[in-house]
Amino acid sequence: MQREQISVFDIFKIGIGPSSSHTLGPWRAAQQFVQLLTDAGVLPQVVQVKVLLYGSLAKTGKGHGTDIAILLGLSGDDPVTFEVDQVEPKVNEIIESRQLVLGDVRPISFYKEDDLLFLFSESLPFHPNAVTFQAFLSNGKAMSATYYSIGGGFVVKEGEDNNARSEVDLPFPIDTARDLMVWCMKTGLKISEVVMENELAWRTEAETRTGVLNIFRIIKECIYRGCHTGGSLPGGLNVARRAASLNKRLTKGLPYNNYEEWVEVIRQSGNSFQNILDWVSCFALAVNEENASFGRVVTAPTNGAAGVIPAVLQYYIAFCDGFSEEKIIRFMLTASEIGSIFKKGATISAAMGGCQAEIGVSSAMAAAALTECLGGSQRQVLMAAEIAMEHHLGLTCDPIAGLVQVPCIERNTMGAIKAITASQLALQTNPDNAKVSLDAVVKTMWQTAQDMNSKYKETSDGGLAVNIPISLPEC
Repeated sequence: MQREQISVFDIFKIGIGPSSSHTLGPWRAAQQFVQLLTDAGVLPQVVQVKVLLYGSLAKTGKGHGTDIAILLGLSGDDPVTFEVDQVEPKVNEIIESRQLVLGDVRPISFYKEDDLLFLFSESLPFHPNAVTFQAFLSNGKAMSATYYSIGGGFVVKEGEDNNARSEVDLPFPIDTARDLMVWCMKTGLKISEVVMENELAWRTEAETRTGVLNIFRIIKECIYRGCHTGGSLPGGLNVARRAASLNKRLTKGLPYNNYEEWVEVIRQSGNSFQNILDWVSCFALAVNEENASFGRVVTAPTNGAAGVIPAVLQYYIAFCDGFSEEKIIRFMLTASEIGSIFKKGATISAAMGGCQAEIGVSSAMAAAALTECLGGSQRQVLMAAEIAMEHHLGLTCDPIAGLVQVPCIERNTMGAIKAITASQLALQTNPDNAKVSLDAVVKTMWQTAQDMNSKYKETSDGGLAVNIPISLPEC
């Protein structure tokens, strides 16, 4: 039985950093709760709202901007369109005025310190990322709902079937890598072509292509912006942004005025091993420094791992002649299918599986996409994904001070480099000799996730988070 129907636009979502599970997910949950009140016809009667954060959302919520996201979601703002430079002013206005306009319709008093509670010692059984909203009405009644942010911006309401959305008739239903390989063998289609055929069940090919290119537009804008923004990251760690200075050194003063000209300068900078390594690191740093600064990014498949796929895609564009719409679409479609397989068979949530579920999955996605675009067979594509994840197994999530900065940002550079290496290995290997399947690695990753101590699952209770103790200013 098919677990879940996942589109390319479920895996790649436009949002605001720094975390898909701790920022984007709670933001969407807040929007859903406002919609619940609207649909029930009680929004005009609401006099108070309380928010209860549990588990990982409580423990690392402040560092991940969970409280900020919830305030904006309750206010009726959308992460796809909300201006990122208005995040801080809008939130400060709510906190200082002690008033929130619920759904941009109903003004209510809102005392952040009393009405948004971090329950550090409490967890709910379904998932570590849980949030409960309570609305108190003028007639003395109340409504409440609990939501789980399960990774990658996906949100599940308690009591509802995760697969409750309208099902479509997919021509090629896929749960596992084996399913995918069977369809490829039966049809002779490339993986990206199988994905495109499935996307037709939701929308036209033209709509899918337009949507994917819009995702790419956000990615390239994020990379370019990150490569040209200096200073330090917010949050109190005072981490210096490195992408801009690295970009300046690598471009060697050559002139350019936009992204397209910048790509040409990158090509002219040379294709030595060291130069390419520096550029791939620069691309990944740029995205995740933007993510850490509440910038607009694309979950790929999460915000914490948002730099891996853009970095490998930018490498493909700049150093492998991949700068065409058709090649970019193939890359994104292939990557999305690998992400879907991991989500169905394991998890893409660091709060469930550690960083192997984020950086590891994104590296596998990027390796597979690059391999298809460089001419690899379907089996080599799956081999590349397997190699990339195999060498991220057991990776913990231990963000210092609960911020998506150290070691998260550098891990994206490592994930990107591993993806390129995995692709090269797969392209030079006969897949008939493979000893480990992608499905075996997905299964192993999930078993490892279940065995992993909770203090290594995005709680900041273990690892670097406790060995590098840092006191941050009060929010």
